[in-house]
Amino acid sequence: MKRSLLITLFVFTTIMASAQVKALENITTPEPEIGVVEHLDEYIPDDIMVMNTNGEMQNLKALITKPTVLMLVYYRCPGICSPLMTSVAETVDKTDLVLNKDYQILTISFDPREGTDLAVKKRANYLNLIKKDIDQEGWKFFTADSANIGKITETIGFKYKRAGNDFMHPGLLTMISPDAKITRYLQGTYFLPFEFKMALVEASKGISGPTINKVLQFCYSYDPAGQEYVLNVTKMAGTVILAVAIIIFLILAFKPKRKITS
Repeated sequence: MKRSLLITLFVFTTIMASAQVKALENITTPEPEIGVVEHLDEYIPDDIMVMNTNGEMQNLKALITKPTVLMLVYYRCPGICSPLMTSVAETVDKTDLVLNKDYQILTISFDPREGTDLAVKKRANYLNLIKKDIDQEGWKFFTADSANIGKITETIGFKYKRAGNDFMHPGLLTMISPDAKITRYLQGTYFLPFEFKMALVEASKGISGPTINKVLQFCYSYDPAGQEYVLNVTKMAGTVILAVAIIIFLILAFKPKRKITS
């Protein structure tokens, strides 16, 4: 009787917790209005054109000849773009990978109103933050028109929204292999040198797959107002309840019966 009651309680708790998690997953299943939809193993198309700091049009896919860090920002951004690019400059300083030999960085503005002059200024600013000797040609800055920006953001899965004269958008680095395949996403504005290096090493081999961001996306939801990821307490609570229910059931179900001594 006691065992049957335990089983019934366990089943009920499991169903309730699972339903809670499932309901939340169903809510977040549609593509976010602002955030990232990962397109791992997809390739950069060969018809995207960007303008370099010399005012010359270049084919984006043709630029990708080595492991590449693709960064979408807008140069006038008052929010996360500056911390993102500063963090990349600091990471370049800390990693033992050699810029423009082991990898390159391509920064592209997704604001079609921004021109070459602003790209030149931002390039100089962030290259000056790097303390060690580097080949500066390894970090290039670009602008593009609205049609090409649309192709880039759609290919990457970069979701953003205009808000007045500015944009709400995620902080993101996209790792791309030498044959232009998307291999990994690093989200946020701070990256560990080891994480950065491993993502590039994997990109050099064309290796892609689940990343820590998959776990983080389950635990966190993107807050467009604050332009950051915040802990999804409800989803986490459902998972914890389910785990605790299983543990309690196993303890009670397999607890050895106490011998009655006369």
